[in-house]
Amino acid sequence: MRFLDHLFLPATRGARRTTTCAPLCGLALAIVCSLPATLCAAVDADVLQAEAARVAVVDAACRSTVAIFAKGGQGGGSGVVISADGYALSNFHVTHEAGTAMKCGMADGKLYDAVIVGLDPTGDVALIKLLGRDDFPHAEMADSDKVQVGDWCFAIGNPFLLATDFHPTVSYGVISGVHRYQYPAGSILEYSDCLQADAAINPGNSGGPMFDAAGQLIGINGRGSFEKRGRVNVGVGYAISINQIKNFLGHLKSGRLVDHATLGASVRSDENRRVIVDDVLEESDAFRRGLRYGDELVSFAGRPVNTANGFKNVLGIYPKGWRVAVSYRRKTEAFDVPVRLRGVHRDGELAQLVQSAPQGEGDEPPKPKGGEPPKRGSKPKMKAHAHAKPEPMPEIVKQHFVDKPGYVNYYFNELNRDRVWKALVARGDYSAWQGAWTLTGQNSTAEEFKLEFSDKQASIKLPSGELAIELGGELANHLEPPGSGGLLVALAIWRRLLVQGPANFGDVYYLGTAPLEGREKLVDVLVGGHGDVECNFQFDPDSGHLVAMELIPEEDTDPCELYFSEYREVEGRMLPGRIEVHHGDEFKEVFQCKQYTFAAPPEKQP
Repeated sequence: MRFLDHLFLPATRGARRTTTCAPLCGLALAIVCSLPATLCAAVDADVLQAEAARVAVVDAACRSTVAIFAKGGQGGGSGVVISADGYALSNFHVTHEAGTAMKCGMADGKLYDAVIVGLDPTGDVALIKLLGRDDFPHAEMADSDKVQVGDWCFAIGNPFLLATDFHPTVSYGVISGVHRYQYPAGSILEYSDCLQADAAINPGNSGGPMFDAAGQLIGINGRGSFEKRGRVNVGVGYAISINQIKNFLGHLKSGRLVDHATLGASVRSDENRRVIVDDVLEESDAFRRGLRYGDELVSFAGRPVNTANGFKNVLGIYPKGWRVAVSYRRKTEAFDVPVRLRGVHRDGELAQLVQSAPQGEGDEPPKPKGGEPPKRGSKPKMKAHAHAKPEPMPEIVKQHFVDKPGYVNYYFNELNRDRVWKALVARGDYSAWQGAWTLTGQNSTAEEFKLEFSDKQASIKLPSGELAIELGGELANHLEPPGSGGLLVALAIWRRLLVQGPANFGDVYYLGTAPLEGREKLVDVLVGGHGDVECNFQFDPDSGHLVAMELIPEEDTDPCELYFSEYREVEGRMLPGRIEVHHGDEFKEVFQCKQYTFAAPPEKQP
């Protein structure tokens, strides 16, 4: 029974296709025909049970799928809800023409208002939020790195915008390729590390979900290989892997235009099939970590690098600013270093490209009878409405949108910035400690230390001597103690953030999520500017503690890194008992804090 079930019912939950060759099918049919009636009945029962399981999986997946409509209903595509509060994924090229507000239909037959949240134009991903309820049916995200060629999959969406009742179309097939790289289309879009499937993906499916046989989300459908005329699927479609999207999801929730990463070095494959560095920027972190021309790149972010194309493939799944592990070889010597990735685009460049970019392979409704089907690369019909009179924004969308230069939707940046800060101060308000802070204890060599810092000055005292600085003027010029990258300034800014909070500190925004060495989960990151320096503040999403910060005095330099741990209660507030300081590869110091002392605010001092 299991053999027959595996052969004829590959859609059973968790099963994978093995073979469909004619001789085996003929043999199986002969076996079935020769079975007694009771055994045939049992086979029928298994068939019906497997069919019912498949129908249930598809039905649940359909309920989380979204039909997205552009302004006036003149185009659109698909999406999928990923959380009960209505966050949904789609393609950048689907939402680009829809603008800030859009209409989304779901399988329950209802039409919902939705607002744009964040955009990843290079990766062709958009995050939107459906509004009006907090219990949306949603898909469960899988681990797409576990997907294998031959796994069953199904794509759901709104091909040719036919789902006028909002109930999506399902197409079924197998994964025909993994870790596929698609060269950039136009000036922005680049599909890297994507899934290839033979499930039918047609115009209108863009932005919709690709599920595995168990109904878990493994990718977002984006690009299809269409015939030269007619834009009809020919059995090769591509989905952005859900693991890539997980890397960018925190950044997308920041309400920003998100950039992809580059190593700051280019590579080539040599005659021995090694991946060799043929150029590296001196201002890049890769160069500071020792990477040089002629080095062999061995692995990147834990994945072996076998070809130059394979390197570009894995590089494309990471956001700007992330640190990843890089392994390289120079002759017989091996190096393993963490490298901070640069952005692909310069500041403001990505926004300009988005404004001027055509709509790629836009998804448009079918042409009337007798009309010539649009050719691949032609502008979509909805482009003609780009200069139409703007429709009034629904009231519920207005409540979830704040326009601010440099942001897709500043409302969600404020929302997440405040969420992170409220988690920190939930166990104590630091605003009363306006005076100078004094920390005493022992350093890594068991020397007694005294650190003192306020808004105006900072100092460190050790048995070997004392150093004090005034915090006026340009802070980037105060990188004392020597070699630390600005420890005293960093401590003063740490205190300022806790005391003043984001609202009074300066320009503070939510960056998104990022990895932090030694931690399994991603951390939340706030970025704050004070004077002429910038700082990244990194927060544990579970405890709410500030676990690390980076003082960046100048772009393309090593920051002064502070790592906070061993938190304990001090006068009703949580403060770290251990502060570890790093700067580049040379400076490392540890301060075990035994005592905190807080001076009265300056105006209350005699």
